[in-house]
Amino acid sequence: MSAPQVLVQRIARAVGERLADERVARQDDERPALPAADERLLARRLLADELDRFATERLTAGQVPLSAADEAGLADAVLARVLGLARLQPYLDDPDVSDIHVRGHDSVWLKLRDGSRIAGDPVAESDEELVALLRTTAARLGRGARFDAAHPELNLQLEDGSRLFATMEVSSRPSVTIRRHRFELSSLDELADRGMVDRALHSFLAAAVRARRNVIVAGGTGSGKTTLLRALLNEVPSHERIVTIEDAYELGIDRFADRHPDHDMLQARPANIEGRGEITMAQLARMALRMDPDRVVVGEVRGGEALTMLLAMSQGNNGSMCTMHADAARTVFPKLAAYVAMADTALPVETVNLLVASAVHFVVHLEHRGPVRRVAGVREVVDADGARIVSNEVWAPAPHGGGVPAFPMREQTLALLEEHGFDASLLRARAGWW
Repeated sequence: MSAPQVLVQRIARAVGERLADERVARQDDERPALPAADERLLARRLLADELDRFATERLTAGQVPLSAADEAGLADAVLARVLGLARLQPYLDDPDVSDIHVRGHDSVWLKLRDGSRIAGDPVAESDEELVALLRTTAARLGRGARFDAAHPELNLQLEDGSRLFATMEVSSRPSVTIRRHRFELSSLDELADRGMVDRALHSFLAAAVRARRNVIVAGGTGSGKTTLLRALLNEVPSHERIVTIEDAYELGIDRFADRHPDHDMLQARPANIEGRGEITMAQLARMALRMDPDRVVVGEVRGGEALTMLLAMSQGNNGSMCTMHADAARTVFPKLAAYVAMADTALPVETVNLLVASAVHFVVHLEHRGPVRRVAGVREVVDADGARIVSNEVWAPAPHGGGVPAFPMREQTLALLEEHGFDASLLRARAGWW
């Protein structure tokens, strides 16, 4: 039986206040904050004290103490509220849940790994309680992030790497979206096992990374762009230095430190409440070039940082990669021109296209059909012709989903990829390798 919420709130408040006192004391003494693991241990010790105090109260009042099972359930609920996301936490712990959508405290929808959607239970007793939970979480994880009428937007990375985005005031009810990240899907072999790529694309993409081709991974929301980019990153030789640039840490390159011992991670930062201190993606891209990278990887290009990224790709940092939102590989090119225009350079589109043609080698496009995410197309960038990028569709979308070999690659490109392990015979096995 689940613990009564009033009791959970009472004990969680007591434990939370004592934890907050410890944080304040460490700040006053100029001691570093406790590591997450140590804070969890402290929370458990404080919780044990509160449970002992509660048991004494019941005995003093002549009541029967809680059973071991009920006390364990109460402890789990309190820890979920103090160190997790309360009644949202079970959904975060469920490996079958890929995304969580909350509108108000009682409208909860779960998107599962197989693509289906189901309703969830309410995650709070009221919208006000949901907002309070988000504020507590922001204070714990958000490095001073605020969530109120003056700051109606909250963007956090949770401890498991999931991304939480919430709104209030500007939405009809408090809204929460949590996107889960599957860091265990970290190699092309694993993506091949799940059908995102077939044998030919596996061989092609691995060779493209080893040959230091510049790659843009494109697709719609939830199509698997970050997952594929993470897998491509893990094909980079371990002796190379990688610098990642992200709006929010999602690639998780630090989780694969044995594969990438020499790496740095940069994350954009919003302005503080005085409107100062903002660090943009474009600024990070410029910083990255001063950090002696072998490869620069941008989690998602969606603004003026596109210009710096293209310059990095065309000035010796071959093997760099990024993702972009696009509904087809071909539409990446006009979007790049629009993003470069956001950098206020006043470059004519013809000049931008020359830069794109000299910087980008391949655009890989992902599609999302129901529960299946697949690489559906690949374009090789050949040249620029005025306002048009010339590219070959070397993999084209197939009627059954996924992609099949289409226009032949240029001879020099194919030779380079074969030199780095691409099995070109797979291009001729059109009748069954997929």
